[in-house]
Order: sequence, then C-alpha cells, then structure tokens
Amino acid sequence: MFSDALAKVTLPEAPGSYQFFDAKGEVIYVGKAKSIAKRVASYRRASDYKTTRLLTEVADIQCTVTGSEVEALLLEAKLIRQHQPKYNITLKGGERYAYIQVTNEPFPRLVTTRQPKPGDRVFGPYTSGEARVQAIHLANTLFKLRVCKRLPKRPCLLYHMKLCSAPCIGNITKDAYARNVKQAERLLRGDVPPLVDDLTREMREYAAQQEYEQAKLRRDQVRALQRIGNEPGAKLRQAYDQDVVNFSAAGAKVVVQVFHVNRGIISRRREFTLRRTLPQSDAAMLADFLTQYYYAEDIPGEVIVPIAAERQPVVANYLSQAAGRKVRITVPKQGEKLRLLELLAENIAVSLKAGDSALLELQEKLRLPRLPRVIECVDISNLGPTNAVGSLVFFRDGKPDKNEYRRFKVRTVAGQSDYDAMKEVIGRRFRRLLADRAALPDLLLVDGGKPQLSAAVSVFRELGLQQPVAALAKRREELYTTDSQYPLRIARTSPALKLVQRVRNEAHRFAIGYQRLLRGKDLRAQLKF
Repeated sequence: MFSDALAKVTLPEAPGSYQFFDAKGEVIYVGKAKSIAKRVASYRRASDYKTTRLLTEVADIQCTVTGSEVEALLLEAKLIRQHQPKYNITLKGGERYAYIQVTNEPFPRLVTTRQPKPGDRVFGPYTSGEARVQAIHLANTLFKLRVCKRLPKRPCLLYHMKLCSAPCIGNITKDAYARNVKQAERLLRGDVPPLVDDLTREMREYAAQQEYEQAKLRRDQVRALQRIGNEPGAKLRQAYDQDVVNFSAAGAKVVVQVFHVNRGIISRRREFTLRRTLPQSDAAMLADFLTQYYYAEDIPGEVIVPIAAERQPVVANYLSQAAGRKVRITVPKQGEKLRLLELLAENIAVSLKAGDSALLELQEKLRLPRLPRVIECVDISNLGPTNAVGSLVFFRDGKPDKNEYRRFKVRTVAGQSDYDAMKEVIGRRFRRLLADRAALPDLLLVDGGKPQLSAAVSVFRELGLQQPVAALAKRREELYTTDSQYPLRIARTSPALKLVQRVRNEAHRFAIGYQRLLRGKDLRAQLKF
C-alpha cells in the first residue's frame, strides 16, 4: 500500500512535515524532515518489523512545506498533538496555560480556568498543576476564603478549623471579605514583601486597639508568608528557570522524568512512560520528547539533558522561537548540573524498582504540592484518663524507616482528650524540626477524623507553617483534608488508600506497644512497693 500511496503524490525537496493516513483516512504517523522527498523515500529501505507494519497500513501521504526545519518541528508537534497518531510518541494531557481565576460572586472563590474571558480576574499562567494547587491552598488558608460552590445554610468543618471566614452565616461582611480577596490577589501577583509590611502594620494597630483575635490572625499570616521560599530543599545558584530531563530505556519502554528548577529551587518532578512504536535512537527519542513536551508546557531558559538530542541546534532553535527568547540545551560534564542529572537518575531507578503508583495517586487525590516521599503519621493511645502516649512513624518512599520513629509521653493534658494530646505531640515534633532546621515531611497523616485534623491545623497556624496534612478516620476509612468541607473516599482497592492504611496501622501498633511498656513499668513499680 505504501508504494501505491507514494506513486500518487509528488513530494517536494523542501523542509516540512508529512503525514501517513490509513484506509479509514486517519492519521497514523506524522514526521518532519529537512527534505520531505528524501525522508519519505528512505522508508522503501526499511527492514525492521515495526516500520514494515506501519508501511502496510499507509493508504495516503500528505505533506506541508515549511520555511525551515524549525517550522517543520513546530508543525509536527502541533499535528501530533491534534491527531495523536498511534505510531508516534505522544504525551497526553497537560493542556497549556492554566490560570487561577477570582470568581465574580458576592463572596468570590479561587478556581482554575483554562479559557479566561475578557474581564475575568486571572493570575498565571501556571504550567505546574502542583504550583497552582499550592497557590490556591495558601491563599485560601491565609485569608480564609470560601471553597464551597454554593453557600451552605450552616458552617462547615473548615469554619470550625478556622480556615474559612464563613460568609454563609454572615460571620463576615462583604467589605471585609473583599479586603481578604484583595490580599489574596496581592499574594498571587507575588507582592509578598509589601503584603507582609501591610499585615504587620495591621497587626500592631489591632493590638493597640486590644483586638487581640484579629492581631493574632495577622501575626499568623505574617509568619506563614515569611516562611515562603525558606523551607529546606535543594538549591542552585542560577537566577533563571531550568528543566532537568533524564530517562531510562529498557527496549521499547522509556521512563522520562523532568525536574523543574524555578529561580534556583527544585519545585517539582514529573514522570512519563513512553513506548517506542518504531525503531529509534535515544537521541531521536529525546528530541521527539522535547518537542512534544514543550508544545504543551512553558519553556525555561535552559534544558539540561544527559545526551545530545538528535539535531540539537534545530531543537534549541525551535524552543527559542516558541518561547520568544534564547533557550539553551545543555549536556553537562561536571558540576551541579551533572549532579542534578544523577539525582534524577536515582529517582528513576527508585520509580522503576519500587513503583511510585501509590505515591503519585496519593499526591493527586490530596492535591499535594509535591510527591509525598516522606510521610509522618501521629497516633494517640490512652487507657482512660491515664497513660496517654503518642507515637510518630516515618515512611520514606512508601517504606518504614524505624530509625526515625519517635515516642511521646503526653505531659500537659489532664484527663482524656485526644484533641489536646494530638496538639501537644504535633507541636513538640514540629517545633523540634524547626529548631533543628530539619526538612519537614511531604505529608503529615493523623489517625482520626475532624477533631484530630483540626488539632494539627491549629498547631501549624501557631507556627506559621503551610504543612500538608490529612486525617484518616477508621470507621469508613475516609480522608479529611483542609481543602474540602467533605471527607474524601478512595476506592478500597486503591494503592494510595492501602498505603495510608499501612502507615496509620503502623503508628497505631507503635503507640500501643509504648503504652504497654509503660503499663508494665507501672505494674512492676507497684509490686516492688
């Protein structure tokens, strides 16, 4: 069929893109070439099984001439994105230009939009879904904006956790709520230093007027804003954005990971699993990945790769034209950039060996700003009003690290109060982490429901932390979070649910063991007496 299709058309000796169609008229492959005629003619010499199979399905060939190889790359990426041909490497999802919109309502909300209309109040674009979710969560939490689509008739969990100003019950006036929205907009614009100055001034004014509740609220907001960008993490010296791309290939399967380095801080990691449908070198696969990936994502100032991509100068020119500025593709031989590539290779090895499916699903379900590689879980155990203890277990990459386990005697709580005991234990743990300048966990899990989640949120508010946290309730195995007024139910067969259950059960086991140990000591002491 390929020879018949080739006989029907006269192909130009010019750069451009060509498309193979099957008998149904569907695009099954899109290619680009410096010379369309020479590239298509080369298929006559193909001898491998996959290419031969492709050629047996070709019923028609169409081509589009472009002014240069770079324009051919742009057109190829567009056509692949549009038709999703089965013989091309394709990256599904990741639509471009997502914004945060302030809704036009009496009490506005922050929502995600991909097609803003003229007159909409939007911030962005946010090409990182995690960064967008984190920005919305931070603004909602600090300025107590509502998240419900419809105003309920009574306050929800978020109000009782002091995370929502509850306009639904008239707890805040429209003018006061509008001021909170304006402050959230300043945060989304990145006006953090002047916002901190204004909030500090308001805090002092409220304190002078003896309005201590409002003063405390401003103090907590200032603390949280001052911690933005100061969390422990890997840092580089560059003042521009970078992406670090590495991959591991095993036959037709290729696992590609991308580190996004924003203004010197590693902000997120993304992973793609590709399958080579046609014989292709690693250099050609990398070139195809870069052109497809950056057709749907914002382009940084530099892309760091482990090997030179096929026709790398052309790919770099393509990225530069698409970005509207100079873009470099770098293959480092030493230094910090090489260490980043090695770090990414280690991440890929971990992913291939253990599988990140549970962590990735958990990140998606809880809308976490980063992959929850480090999870800590706190549980409280007591025997009536006595012997209240707390346990903390530590999981890294879905596996327990018992060297990091901690036990707590509850010291300040008289009687039986899981809320106060949980608050004490979490407070002691995170104050120590802050004092030691240690890294905070990617997720704190607490055993319990609304009260336990509220206790954790209260501690983080006092410390000025934006710490991802969730509570797992035993009765229905529901997850309570700070992003929704309703509990989250995950399928019983879900790897993410099984992971959090395993973490919670380990924390419970560790707490019970400690309580038994203390009871045994008390009993021995009584017998000696």
